[in-house]
Amino acid sequence: MQDSVVVIGAGQAGAQVVQSLRQGGHTGIIRLIGEEPHPPYQRPPLSKKFLSGEIGHENLWLRPPAFYSTQNIDLIPNTRVAAIDRDKQRLALENGDTLGYGKLVIATGTQARRISIPGHDLPGVVTLRGIGDVEHIRAQFETHANIVIIGGGYIGLEVAAVAKELGKSVTVVEAQDRPMKRVVSPVISSFYTDLHSKKGVAFRLETGVDAIEGTNSVEAVRLSTGESLPADLVLIAVGAVPNDHLAAEAGLETDSGIIVDGAGLTSDEAIYAAGDCTRFYSNRYRRSVRMESVQNAIDQSKAVAQAILGEDVDYDPLPWFWSDQYHVKLQIAGLSDGYDDTVLVGEPADDKFYVAYLKAGILVAVDSINAPRSHMMARRVIGEPWREGLLPEA
Repeated sequence: MQDSVVVIGAGQAGAQVVQSLRQGGHTGIIRLIGEEPHPPYQRPPLSKKFLSGEIGHENLWLRPPAFYSTQNIDLIPNTRVAAIDRDKQRLALENGDTLGYGKLVIATGTQARRISIPGHDLPGVVTLRGIGDVEHIRAQFETHANIVIIGGGYIGLEVAAVAKELGKSVTVVEAQDRPMKRVVSPVISSFYTDLHSKKGVAFRLETGVDAIEGTNSVEAVRLSTGESLPADLVLIAVGAVPNDHLAAEAGLETDSGIIVDGAGLTSDEAIYAAGDCTRFYSNRYRRSVRMESVQNAIDQSKAVAQAILGEDVDYDPLPWFWSDQYHVKLQIAGLSDGYDDTVLVGEPADDKFYVAYLKAGILVAVDSINAPRSHMMARRVIGEPWREGLLPEA
């Protein structure tokens, strides 16, 4: 059992760990435990093409279902891990079984952040994290016309775009004074506010929610301003929190995420972690970071597999992200928080431009709108002093 690797979490990170282990020559037992009944799948399309019905389940799978059996990977779906016994190196499963491990990888991702307001548990109030959530929302779309989205981040705006194109009445309620404020500059926020408004999406900015109202199901959303919005369906999209409770209960070091080093190793030498549930120190940004992105899930998982295989690794990535809304693709390279200056290149009115973020004259991030060349170049030159011509024209 010493050469066995068990991975908790059958998402993007967990799937990448087991794949990289086999590709790297690991010949021992590999088990991948997932809570959902599905094989590992992509999550980004859930709020876009899968929600709209443009693609089906088969387009979501990270690998064909047969891949895991042909690679001698024991995929264990529909199974929840109840506890980690670090002394015995065993997992207690909720079905009463136990499972030993030589090395353990925790890749449990995140869960939708909840809000505790009256009516939050009414039928018709939903979150979006998995296939089952989207299937439920799609079914609701068939008979529900008034959609209220609480939260103006990526997920909220992506769902707003899909719902509007399906002919729904959509209102986005955001507590901040602009959408996506946590991750983009005012120029990008203004662009997306205008884009959605022209499509018919209504915004209530700098507005809280006092209650979700209804008798047998949701009927309205009562705002902090006193306004009551008619609602057949309410999406809560106020961010995500890391699934680090298993690690914390087992005594591993956590801090809004599982603390790992550059190899993905936790405070237990037999346990690694990868993906959205982790927090690590970035020498690039000189601070602790937790990233929710496909890039991080893939690259950190590759580093964990290398470490398990005995290689020296020190993971410190340049993160990148993307969001598709209507005809617009937003691509983000780097982390812009803490910037002290911006440079706008191109015209927002043309739906093609980018914003470069500077800190003490150094390029730290770039947000590109329908400008893939600037995005790809940014991933190569972030960290250099800003100068004219550093990035291409939009």
